[in-house]
Amino acid sequence: MAWLPANAPTPHTFVFSAPSPARDRDEMASRLLALLLVAVSADAKPYSPADSILLNCGSTADGLDADGRKWLADTNNNMWLGDSGKSSLMAAADELDSSLPSTIPYMTARVFTVDTVYNFTVNPKDRHWLRLHFYPSSYNGIAPEDFRFSVSTSSGLTLLRNFSVWVTTKALTQAYIVREFSIPRTPAGIIAVTFAPTPTTTSTSNVTYAYINGLELISMPDIFEEPATMVGFADQTVDIASSSFQTMYRFNIGGGYIPPSNDSGLARSWFDDTPYVFGVMQGVSYTAGPRFHVKYPSEAAEYAAPVEVYLGTRSMGSDPRVNQNYNLTWTMEVDGNFTYVVRLHFCELLLNRPNQRAFDIYINNKTAQSDADVIEMTSERGVPVYKDFAVHMADDPGDEVMWVAMHPSVALRPQFYDAILNGLEVFKLNDTSGNLAAPDPTPSKMLAEAELGQSEKDKSKKSKDQANMATVMGGSAGGAAAVGIVAAICVVVYHNKKNRELTGSDSHTSGWLPMYHSTTSGKSSGHLAANLAGMCRHFSIAEIKTATKNFSESLVIGVGGFGKVYRGVVDGDTKVAIKRSNPSSEQGALEFQTEIEMLSKLRHRHLVSLIGFCEESNEMVLVYDYMEHGTLREHLYNKGGKPPLSWRHRLDICIGAARGLHYLHTGAKYTIIHRDVKTTNILVDENWVAKVSDFGLSKSGSSTVNQTHVSTMVKGSFGYLDPEYFRRQQLTDKSDVYSFGVVLFEVLMARPALSPQLPRDQVSLADYALSCQRKGTLPDVVDPTIKDQIAPECLIKFAETAEKCLADQGMERPSMGDVLWNLEFAMQLQDAYDGASGRRQAQEDGSGSGRPVLEPSNSYGSTASVTTIGTSSTSRARDACVIVEEEDDDITNRAAFSQLVQPTGR
Repeated sequence: MAWLPANAPTPHTFVFSAPSPARDRDEMASRLLALLLVAVSADAKPYSPADSILLNCGSTADGLDADGRKWLADTNNNMWLGDSGKSSLMAAADELDSSLPSTIPYMTARVFTVDTVYNFTVNPKDRHWLRLHFYPSSYNGIAPEDFRFSVSTSSGLTLLRNFSVWVTTKALTQAYIVREFSIPRTPAGIIAVTFAPTPTTTSTSNVTYAYINGLELISMPDIFEEPATMVGFADQTVDIASSSFQTMYRFNIGGGYIPPSNDSGLARSWFDDTPYVFGVMQGVSYTAGPRFHVKYPSEAAEYAAPVEVYLGTRSMGSDPRVNQNYNLTWTMEVDGNFTYVVRLHFCELLLNRPNQRAFDIYINNKTAQSDADVIEMTSERGVPVYKDFAVHMADDPGDEVMWVAMHPSVALRPQFYDAILNGLEVFKLNDTSGNLAAPDPTPSKMLAEAELGQSEKDKSKKSKDQANMATVMGGSAGGAAAVGIVAAICVVVYHNKKNRELTGSDSHTSGWLPMYHSTTSGKSSGHLAANLAGMCRHFSIAEIKTATKNFSESLVIGVGGFGKVYRGVVDGDTKVAIKRSNPSSEQGALEFQTEIEMLSKLRHRHLVSLIGFCEESNEMVLVYDYMEHGTLREHLYNKGGKPPLSWRHRLDICIGAARGLHYLHTGAKYTIIHRDVKTTNILVDENWVAKVSDFGLSKSGSSTVNQTHVSTMVKGSFGYLDPEYFRRQQLTDKSDVYSFGVVLFEVLMARPALSPQLPRDQVSLADYALSCQRKGTLPDVVDPTIKDQIAPECLIKFAETAEKCLADQGMERPSMGDVLWNLEFAMQLQDAYDGASGRRQAQEDGSGSGRPVLEPSNSYGSTASVTTIGTSSTSRARDACVIVEEEDDDITNRAAFSQLVQPTGR
């Protein structure tokens, strides 16, 4: 019997079966049911700030961001700049990262060559949020690594010191940064923010600059008036009201992302806590219905968190035997030698009597509070409450990770052995010198240790055994959506790129998940060329410079974690794509070697081909076949004025990509798992043939029959990442299948894998598409440009295939061979619907794309003998056929397929 009834609040994690005593189980279920029957919404009214300044630095016109917030222009007669902008310049970013949630405020910047002050007149009675937005790019010809600066306030508070956005984004693997600070009341009513370039010899020009993309200054109410209890010292407290602090983490526990526009008037971002939940046991999350009534006890509490935070919660589950044997735990990386305030938000949604649910709270393995009972604190259900605890983090090895854990109270013997939490915030307080700054981060020590997975002694043993078995040990990965997304509320983008490893090579450090452009400082290792020269062609640096016109910016066609990609020509007329490593990339050497070792062994029509490499003069360059039509994603979102692909071309590209992945999984000596399948890693050549690219994250799978997975650190792009792989750190080829399922829905619906600006139930494409599929509303959300082109039967088969790929457990997903088989069948259904070639020609011509028209294959016969996803009785024959087909062209492929599905075929 399921713990949650059918009409109970929506579970976001799992539904437990086998609860303990039937009476307790039934009572909890009935309370969940009653949760929907409580009357209407909440009393909260959004806070109206006296000061609300959103400055789009470097812009000449006001504008709205993707969240609908208005940002003010930043003109040269800027009334906030002390010198009216005379010592600074306005600049535009040289490149646009597609992962940015909004171009405002990230595509323009104010660049400072000398110390420059912003002066803001504010209400002296209010605290203020100060948010600084940074996007790493070249501005006005200044390289991103040449920006290094400090930021301070007139009160003597140091916010950032010797800060490099470039280094920080690479180490934290994120596309942009938002640093959020809270500043106490200023009696003079003036907040002055100084940006000061800090000279450094690490700059390419020995000259540094400062810059800012966006600046927010917003009044905030008195929500930090009470002191926080020092953990481990019951008689000591920390005064928050007079302190300045930096927001490190802010989670909507058990819920999704809450954008600033949906906050309680304070314009904060709240993130999903799931990536930070430690261990396999992540509890169960549920959300109250829209009629549930949240009753704020005071005005201050009303603004402490938005209603949505209190309408969702994460609990341990329904089985007391299980709950008493684990802690519900969150882990977060922090800076050492600072004091932190941990704010825990609670709201009891189910129970209404004391001692029905009581639990102990631990921070860093110290008891913060024993026998916490939310009803005891609030006297009734539906009343929010928050508790503040302070903890000092030493600057010792191992002390850079904060643990927050909860466990059912055993001493009180409550009715339900359970714990709950609705929201969690972590703030770093300034030290005695007025400092909040910490050194630029390096790749997460926690993840590095987990990824290495063993001591130096273990490594030594591994080297002896490596001839017999390649071992890659995984570890527990805490944190992620924000930090990366943040160790510092680095509001981020859930998009990973390139922390590379290959079975048989040494493990290496990586950024905090979810990753984006993960690279850190370092130099090319000159021994690589000798090791790799026998694998593919070696280009001289002179040839590369000639091919790219000395790395001309006009030839740049893309930017990734490895570096920039240039269009070039070699041998007179051969078009190539040339990927140049960023010289400051420490991981570049490993990624460089991984790409060469992987791609030099693979040759397939639907895999991008590596032509050669260059490794000299401190440069690392990879040379590939040029893909004339770029990425699949570019043709879904109408980027650069490109017309949208027709349905037939989308389906054909999906089939080609499936062939490439199927070859990786079955066509080599070892299973090769791509690990970063997404629409930007599916390229299209001049003949519109799909090719899978970017193998820097690829991992060789097990070569033994009995080993079903590889244990390894979680890597991949958020939104496409297999949730089972994320939870268990066990990689299989079914992880690629999951990612490919997201790609299929992205192709069908023409929307990104993650859209944080959308309503909560639509943020994740995978979740939203599955919801629509199960409700029968998927046809309503199909890309309008192709909706009338799709055969109804083809849509059904395509959607069923994508749905199967997104099964929560890998064992329930089809193999890539099954996926390919079903996509081929979907094409046959489309062929039958289109009928004569004249109709198909009309459809292709109507797209206006000028793309080639594929000849129709043999019409399909009865579908009675077709094996669908999930069956395996004919998989051996199918896989053998498909592997042979991969050497032929698309027409031959489809003809061979049609012979298999026809009862009269061979």
